[in-house]
Amino acid sequence: MSAHNDDSQPEKVDLDDPKLSRFDVYREGLRKDGIEIIHYEPRFAKPGTAAEKRMERIVSGLFLLSGLFATAFVAAYIFWPWEYEGAASWREPQTWYTPVIGITLGLSLLLFAVGVLTWAKKLLPIEELVQDRHDGGSAKEDRKFAESTVDTTVDDMGIRRRPFLVKAALLGAAPLGLAAVAPLGALIKDPADMLTVTGWNAEKYNEGNPVRLMMKDGALVRPDMVSAGGQITVYPAIEHGASNEFPTAPSLLIHLREQDAELLRENLYPMYQDVDALWGNYVAYSKICTHVGCPASLYEQQSQRLLCPCHQSQFNVVDNAAPIFGPATRHLPMLPLSVDEDGHFFAKSDFLVPPGPGYWNRPSLPEEDEQ
Repeated sequence: MSAHNDDSQPEKVDLDDPKLSRFDVYREGLRKDGIEIIHYEPRFAKPGTAAEKRMERIVSGLFLLSGLFATAFVAAYIFWPWEYEGAASWREPQTWYTPVIGITLGLSLLLFAVGVLTWAKKLLPIEELVQDRHDGGSAKEDRKFAESTVDTTVDDMGIRRRPFLVKAALLGAAPLGLAAVAPLGALIKDPADMLTVTGWNAEKYNEGNPVRLMMKDGALVRPDMVSAGGQITVYPAIEHGASNEFPTAPSLLIHLREQDAELLRENLYPMYQDVDALWGNYVAYSKICTHVGCPASLYEQQSQRLLCPCHQSQFNVVDNAAPIFGPATRHLPMLPLSVDEDGHFFAKSDFLVPPGPGYWNRPSLPEEDEQ
């Protein structure tokens, strides 16, 4: 079916004429709304051909595959092991948790979108419309035109005569809806103290004994291992302390020069003064950026700044690692330090404020209290 316009004004159509087809009412409704059909042609000249059925099967297959991957996403999200029990390795299923849920959800959304686009491009009629902009309300006849337009669209989509395609779309969309809701289940579980307690907590992770500082290879840290102006990354000397089991524990141990250490002591927040957080000229800051959790580990000795490479947040080392540039809004928590009788560094306590990026109901920080 084709329709072409010309320069002549179309005659007014009697909507009560029984000879009018649904398409005639649909076209007249478009005209009343300032839309003229330039070209209209069914995708397949004869409904029910082998080519049309083949395209229906292709689109149905895309929807069903989308539903399959959405189901796989929900299953992986709920049942796939994600908590690390030791050092991360590509052989461990925990390592593949994020890639699996990302790939399954991505493929599900992609296949469903391709299915919708294929339906529109390969099954819906070919049409060209031109519309004139105008103002106006919805009269009674306009509502009738709208009803006819909806009926025509439904008929063009072949919903009534393509039940398998409709069922495949619904089967694909249902798991997608579940995939959108499933992550909300994580909000049901109480995070307890996982956001506020780290591997430096002696009572929870070291039977009450002070937690020493160690390097990634397990070597305990002594003051002479860090030269003046230098820094190293340290971890709690507990089982799996340097693994992803304690993602908020990594810290930067910095050996300040004498004048820089004195300046930091003058600027210390009261809570760090109360616990004597520095040991000599040594200070330890959380390595986890307070913006989104990237490693803030680029130390500039001359400017005494710590830089986060992800979004360029900068922290002043000699002023409680307070943010001075970039999107971060909270200082890097300081780890109170001391040295035991064997000459090894240990943490006098856990961080006094939660490390890492912000979250709901996070305790206030000193720089907030002072404002």
